[in-house]
Amino acid sequence: MSDAVRLDLHVHSLHSPDSRLSLEQIIGRLSYVGLRGFALTDHNTVRGHAALADLRSSHPGYLFLPGVEVSTVEGHLLAYGVHEAPPPHRPVVETIEWVRDQGGESVLSHPFRRSHGVGRKVAESARVSAIETRNGHNSEIANLRAEEVAARRNLGATGGSDVHTLTDVGRAFTEFSPEVASVDDLLENLRKRSTSAEGKSMTVPGRLRLLWRTSLLRAARGFRPV
Repeated sequence: MSDAVRLDLHVHSLHSPDSRLSLEQIIGRLSYVGLRGFALTDHNTVRGHAALADLRSSHPGYLFLPGVEVSTVEGHLLAYGVHEAPPPHRPVVETIEWVRDQGGESVLSHPFRRSHGVGRKVAESARVSAIETRNGHNSEIANLRAEEVAARRNLGATGGSDVHTLTDVGRAFTEFSPEVASVDDLLENLRKRSTSAEGKSMTVPGRLRLLWRTSLLRAARGFRPV
């Protein structure tokens, strides 16, 4: 078995409009799926960060990475290690610079997804250290395209389940070096492009079920985008 530290780097809690999960529910699932922690990446908000910080003292065996999934003009971007949410709906280039100025690290989120993905042009040029190459809600084709770009650009790879329901946790994950012991260590691994990604893509039946669930949630919030 690998000694790598495994974290799910794409998790949405009740602070996202399309999730109802509490942090306690998510933590309860970690050991079951072999994870040492997760990144909280709610949509355009860091409202869950204070509660996430409190968990470090009550769950010292786990690592919790503060993050946010921000909506940019071109698509979604994962920002890690920031203490406030980047301004939404700006060009992705500006958003990446904003995250860097705040001491954080940006990762392109599911770049080849038809909805909310940044697409090939940005994936080929964005100044990031890593690309999300294993997204648990993506098709295998989309994930393979992301893997190809990351490998060719010599970027790091991350994996995240895109958690919205409890059974999503651990579907995809990121492997860090065995020595990581803090948020700073996790961010440094991302900067050094030394992370790798593992996990499952979503099957066609699974994507159809997800589409149905997403449509219902969109209707419930008045079709406002996330």
